Amino acid sequence: MSTPLPAFARQVWSLLEPLHALTYFSPEPLQALKTAGYRGFWMGYFAGRAAPLGPVGPEIVQALFYNFTIDRVAKALPSAWDFAPPAAALAAREQGATAALRRQFGELADHPDLATAAELASRAAAVAPLEGRALFAANRALPEPTDPVARLWHAATLLREHRGDGHIAALVAAGVGGRESHVLQALAHGTARDIYTVSRDYGTEEWDNRLNGLRDKGWVDGDGLSETGARIKDEIEARTDDLAASAYDTLTPAERNELVRVLRPLTHAVIAAGEIPPVTPIGLDLREAAAPN
Repeated sequence: MSTPLPAFARQVWSLLEPLHALTYFSPEPLQALKTAGYRGFWMGYFAGRAAPLGPVGPEIVQALFYNFTIDRVAKALPSAWDFAPPAAALAAREQGATAALRRQFGELADHPDLATAAELASRAAAVAPLEGRALFAANRALPEPTDPVARLWHAATLLREHRGDGHIAALVAAGVGGRESHVLQALAHGTARDIYTVSRDYGTEEWDNRLNGLRDKGWVDGDGLSETGARIKDEIEARTDDLAASAYDTLTPAERNELVRVLRPLTHAVIAAGEIPPVTPIGLDLREAAAPN
């Protein structure tokens, strides 16, 4: 019996996300962005992830990334484009991420299963719906790499941005703002508050204000989510899975099983490198992703 598509979409996200996430943590992509001319981690982050959109300013990026403050984005954009154009950021992030993956994969980088993973993930990304998914569409407009490792990284990037655009749509539909979503996420999963203090500029006053806002809605009870809050969070995640599932209609059940099989050792190799924090703001716990099934 095949796994329902929404459940498969969540499972494969847990395997694909680390292949993209190393872009923000591994030394090769970080150095590549620095060499391109960008100053500091955050300028490199925003330049690299926003580059498919062209030389955009902070308003567009804040809207599409959803959960950063406009002040944080404005410290990097549009000034980043004075140091190096979007084309330089695109080249740096792909080359750096590919080098990191090749190092972490070791012998797996040349195994036929990697080419299979790249082929299946690329096929899914190529037919995933574009409508309402601006960041995904901007990335899919880029040329597809021919190197198998780079192709797999590109496909993982496409599919995670496709899912991310759908997740934002689900949050908007539920009336959850970008900054508010962090508090909701932390309460739902027990994520330490300081994860957001550093990564999303979340001070105590703002956190308490957002927490009180959720409490006023009846979504918080004591130190955790109320029954209503938990239900709404579950509905958001289920809707995210439903929207992400549309990328995998093109794969047969056998091909979906094969994609999971060939991805698992690759993902485990990336996680074993220890360069991605075990828990990140997006809610993927690498300890769970690394667990054998």
